Amino acid sequence: MAEENDNIVETVDENGNKISFEVMDFVTVDDVEYALLIPTEHDCDCGCEDDEVIVMRIKREGEEYLFEEIEDDAEFEKVAAYIEQIEDEIDD
Repeated sequence: MAEENDNIVETVDENGNKISFEVMDFVTVDDVEYALLIPTEHDCDCGCEDDEVIVMRIKREGEEYLFEEIEDDAEFEKVAAYIEQIEDEIDD
């Protein structure tokens, strides 16, 4: 479950640790929404680098957003390819 406050969301990992992320953007791939996130704390235990963008699937439950890790490699690769395509179009 995540709490939203401006561009900062707080989510809880599988170990019960709260992690804050800045929402950079949202993308939709095959009618599924994804959030591009950057950790706000450099010493978090999310396993990511300081400037690494994390991609999470978004599910809506009523007015709440749930952020889910993408565990399927094929799904992640499809989303990553879409994001790279957008970046390439912006750079051109």
